[in-house]
Amino acid sequence: MDVSQVKSLPEDCSTRDVARVLGLAVRSVQLMVDRGELEAWKTPGGHRRIARASVERWLDQRHGSGPMSSADVVALPPHEAPAQQAAQSGAHEGPARASRQRVLLIEDSVHFQTLFKLLMAHEFPQVDLHVADDGIVGLAMAGELQPDVLIVDILLPGIDGATLIARLRSHPQFQRSRLIVVTSLDKVQREQYAFALTGLPVVHKPQLVQELPPLLAQCLSPAG
Repeated sequence: MDVSQVKSLPEDCSTRDVARVLGLAVRSVQLMVDRGELEAWKTPGGHRRIARASVERWLDQRHGSGPMSSADVVALPPHEAPAQQAAQSGAHEGPARASRQRVLLIEDSVHFQTLFKLLMAHEFPQVDLHVADDGIVGLAMAGELQPDVLIVDILLPGIDGATLIARLRSHPQFQRSRLIVVTSLDKVQREQYAFALTGLPVVHKPQLVQELPPLLAQCLSPAG
């Protein structure tokens, strides 16, 4: 990504302008505003306007002070930066560190991200957890990390989880990754996504604490 693209934005940008420059869906940018990651306000007509300076700050937080390239368009969420740094530093810690299993969670709810992190820390401290908060970032991270297990929510910004799951299942690159679906939708509501969910374990979020740990343990076991 060329920094000049951001510099060329007007001081007050539309969500569509920011989405085009960052290579994201408009909905993803709207969610970033809702989470307070971008500084924005609404015009009298109800349209969002985003400060260009806040977009620059967002990029600085994600990419640091080094030069940016086209590979930087998809970045880890800010709360994942420490985990990424730990993984990079761990590359020189020998085979024990390199052999750690990896789980990638693709989930946009901060509440459920926190719950997953607590569960993983308590039940699977030996496993590295990575988090993506939209489908586009998740797809890129899945390709980079090649995780042992992918946990995917059905309803995601950027690209919906069912479409993402269908892509993952059809791509040879992800054949070694086990898939677990999580959702707040009940059985009737998720019937429309049956094309992607057939044969996959689905955890209903109200039963997450009870159902996920044994299922994840099975997926992470050598015989899983």
